[in-house]
Amino acid sequence: MEEIFGNKLTASEARKSLKAAKGYKKSCPDDADVDYKIRIRKNKSLYDRLGIMDLRLEGESEAEFDREKGIVVSNIRMGFGHYRISMAMASAAKALGYTPYWLDLNSFPKTAATKIITKQNNLYSLGSRLSKNPIFNKLVWEPVNYTGFKKLTYNASDLETSKLMAPVYQDIPKEIPVIATHAWPAQSALDGGMKRVIEAIPDNWPMALHLAEGAIHTVQTHNSYLGYRVLNGFYGKKVLNPIPGDQIYYTGHYIDDELVKNIEADCKRRMDRLNGKKPVRFLLTIGGAGAQADIFEAILKYLMPAVKKGRASVMVNVGDYRNVWDELLSKVDGLKDVSTEHFENFSEAAGFADDALDGDMTGVHAFYHKNIFEAVYITNLLMRACDCLITKP
Repeated sequence: MEEIFGNKLTASEARKSLKAAKGYKKSCPDDADVDYKIRIRKNKSLYDRLGIMDLRLEGESEAEFDREKGIVVSNIRMGFGHYRISMAMASAAKALGYTPYWLDLNSFPKTAATKIITKQNNLYSLGSRLSKNPIFNKLVWEPVNYTGFKKLTYNASDLETSKLMAPVYQDIPKEIPVIATHAWPAQSALDGGMKRVIEAIPDNWPMALHLAEGAIHTVQTHNSYLGYRVLNGFYGKKVLNPIPGDQIYYTGHYIDDELVKNIEADCKRRMDRLNGKKPVRFLLTIGGAGAQADIFEAILKYLMPAVKKGRASVMVNVGDYRNVWDELLSKVDGLKDVSTEHFENFSEAAGFADDALDGDMTGVHAFYHKNIFEAVYITNLLMRACDCLITKP
């Protein structure tokens, strides 16, 4: 990669970007010539609620692409955040009468795309867990996230590597819009010949990591718009050529339609509970790396007296990390006695969330689902019934 948005890299930097891609090419299968055929199937967990159709490489297809009202929501299963944003996109698409096709590049084990993303995800998850150590956080984790991902040279390496993920897109009609919730799906969609690509940038801190030249970029805040627009600090103190104005837009926050349209009604319920001296409802949701056990432990220990007195109620979603709940039970005295487990039964858990909107709630309620869609989306349902949400940024 020699230049990005007209900003030229040095010959050494260009060679280094190629070297990173070559490393993945050696360790991952070269599937550039593989004819991947897409199968379309209803998502077992969220079709009824969000209309999601899964794009898969195995099994039988249940439908054809809707070329008029179809939208591909492309993401990576790397933590819960990208899935959560993707669900917001699918929710908005359904509300506007479109069909959301779910393409998770990290769900096809035989492809180079999944193998590359899995390696990156393992590194990120390890770093996230190690960041609990103040020394590691200060010397390694913060500099990587604060400055490493910000560099234009980092994006150059990703742009070369993303070409290896492109084969998954070859069987998708090129005119169907793609909304990607991470740079890799956006970059690989462009490499795969998709003509209408949007990258919904997840991070408000401007980073070159999230650039996909040729796509429309969207951001959630005014300050992030300015930072991304002028590529502020992406190459040290050098003033760079900006992202063209027709390739970046401020859209506001990515929030599910069902959350937005119920804001006023749900807030009225919160005020009614407050005025009626009902228990304050806390919702604790874990991140995709499962690294918040210590924080949850401290919060639960602090809240336990209030829970036992009926002044507070707590919902804990451990996602797909059953071990985190087991750890909490062993460390928080009396937790088991006041807890109800809603495990591996999404229909029951969703019913609880619906009933909690206008019903009473006491004690502690724990939620665990092995299915990633259920693990993430149950938080959305519980959010409407909570007063205070405690989660990762």
